[in-house]
Amino acid sequence: MEPTTVYPARIVRTMDPARPTAEAVAVRGDRIRAVGTVAELMAYPGAVLDERYADAVLLPGFVEAHSHAGSGNVWANTYVGLVDRTGPDGRRWPGCRTIDEVLDRLRAAEAELQDPDAVLMAWGLDPIYFPGQPLAAAELDRVSATRPIHIAHTNGHVCAVNSAVLRRFGIDASMRVSGVVKDGAGEPTGELQEFAAMGLVGELVEGSGLLNISPAALRQFAQEGVNTGTTTLTDLGSSLLMDDDGVALYRSTVDEEFPARLNVFHFGAGIGPVALSLQEAAERLVRLRQLSTDKLRFGNVKLMLDGSIQGFTARLLEPGYLGGQPNGIWNVSPEEFREAFETFHRAGLLAHVHCNGDQATQLFLDTLEAILTAHPRPDHRHTCTHSQMSTAAQYRRMAALGVCANIFANHIWAWGDQHIDITVGPDRAARMNAAATALRLKVPISLHSDTPVTPLGPLHAVKHAATRLTVSGRVMGEHERIGVQEALEAVTIGGAYMLKVDHQVGSLEAGKLADMAVLAEDPLAVEPEHIGEIHVLGTMVGGRHHATKVAPLSEVSAL
Repeated sequence: MEPTTVYPARIVRTMDPARPTAEAVAVRGDRIRAVGTVAELMAYPGAVLDERYADAVLLPGFVEAHSHAGSGNVWANTYVGLVDRTGPDGRRWPGCRTIDEVLDRLRAAEAELQDPDAVLMAWGLDPIYFPGQPLAAAELDRVSATRPIHIAHTNGHVCAVNSAVLRRFGIDASMRVSGVVKDGAGEPTGELQEFAAMGLVGELVEGSGLLNISPAALRQFAQEGVNTGTTTLTDLGSSLLMDDDGVALYRSTVDEEFPARLNVFHFGAGIGPVALSLQEAAERLVRLRQLSTDKLRFGNVKLMLDGSIQGFTARLLEPGYLGGQPNGIWNVSPEEFREAFETFHRAGLLAHVHCNGDQATQLFLDTLEAILTAHPRPDHRHTCTHSQMSTAAQYRRMAALGVCANIFANHIWAWGDQHIDITVGPDRAARMNAAATALRLKVPISLHSDTPVTPLGPLHAVKHAATRLTVSGRVMGEHERIGVQEALEAVTIGGAYMLKVDHQVGSLEAGKLADMAVLAEDPLAVEPEHIGEIHVLGTMVGGRHHATKVAPLSEVSAL
């Protein structure tokens, strides 16, 4: 018989309403044997005491239901974002506060490249922070007019390239691809919006983009999980699952030593041409699901409808963008979306659908209602992911249709001021990421980071959902605040529910996998605005202990 190890803590918060707090957790093998008082647990035959967490706070391991394993790749490129960021290896990248600082950093990176043909790759750009100051080909040519330069915007839906790239790929005034931005004279500016346009220069990012995964990227991604108390991660949109070598990469890397669980979603629609037909892809995913383990799960699919609100590529209902900008871009036509969604739904697969704008949410719900009418399926748990502009009426429909909402609370801090002043105005900004409305209307929710769009960190998401503070100190919709307990439930059992793994993780209960976040402080015992500053000491995943590798970050540095 395997020994039972009892781990006392300062407090254990279980997210189990039958026993919400405890003194200790008993673990046998990779499972929780019991939760209770130290005296209760030490009475089990052969129980041994391990006091390594005696001064810490234990919570269920956090569940990140919308993240990207390719975030481990981006750190190989030059970071040019506004805020300070820290990579999985602990390296601190200071933010670039002005366009001139962006260009200076690019010049420094360009000077370090030995190969004259090497592409200068950067990421993290966010022009909405610099209104009236473009950064595209004309500006990048000041760094180099001959070396190809490619900069990915933070949102992942837009990139900027220099003239050398435009020439190399034949992008000129004759180009008619949607998303190729042109100036008043009809000439391309070097800004490429959404996947059809970005795909024109896709050759440049092969091996380094979010969809290009390597064993090293996966391991860095998992270490970010440890650093933030996240024990279940999601690669929400993989392009590798239709290839046997891609599947083998995941299976060989996510082994017993891998310090997190990984749920891999196939990118089924919204990124351009795919290798297999929809039916072939669905059948393959059903087969791959049989290869799933407690550590690695296949058999889910991501569909992407629109773009980014701060990038003005999300699809909005009337009255549209505050400044009268053109409505955003569909990454897949409504007809193609219906065909893809129906195919994967009928195969019994779980679908998470990217919906930033409320028009995208409306299309998602209209399509799902038609599909469910024709093909009823109990407990599907299809999810509206981001759900940023979803209205109260749309949340009522989600509840009626059995839909979950994965809410992007981090946007409130990262771009809240811009949403109030530039994108949609104060009235609609106040109802963005409406977690309180969703819960009131009985829609299951989680909160996510979409890393690397914002840094991985469920405690920060809890803080943002509970305070709704912007960088300037404004409260963006006080009536959409939720309680800290509700937010903690969203990043534990809520995320587990929408991934259909709540029978295994998300709460500390007998029989579940022994996954825990080890914290220096109790999130329910500090002021909500300081929750993001709580130091994560490490994690337990299936009874194995993992330590963080970076010091705690301040809220200013880590969003």
